[in-house]
Amino acid sequence: MITAIDTNILIDILEPDPVFGQASKQVLRQCLQEGSVIACEVVWAEVVTAYSNKKNQVVDILNRIGIEYSPMPLEAALEAAACWFAFRKKNKVRDRIVADFLVGGHALILGDRLLTRDRGFYREYFKGLKVISP
Repeated sequence: MITAIDTNILIDILEPDPVFGQASKQVLRQCLQEGSVIACEVVWAEVVTAYSNKKNQVVDILNRIGIEYSPMPLEAALEAAACWFAFRKKNKVRDRIVADFLVGGHALILGDRLLTRDRGFYREYFKGLKVISP
């Protein structure tokens, strides 16, 4: 089982978030027991940016946790683009950025599921993507 992970779960754990931290940690632990956990370059960049003064430490922590760096193939980027286009066509309010779609495209193509707290958005725009949440 390959689980792609979203930035919000990793931030929950690294902070630790008082509301979501424990639940995110537990579900991540379960995903690691069931297989591998991957994160695309967008997730790695967002997490490291949140802790830019501790870049090497964050990379080391993610590696120790078992988060695998998984570059995005062209097919995933194109899937993200199609979903991004559909979103922009449907919504006047631009409350989403392309990074969200890249995470979804990566998960859809390379993962069996996506671990995120943002399940409604991903379920709406990435049909066929199994979404799990703490």
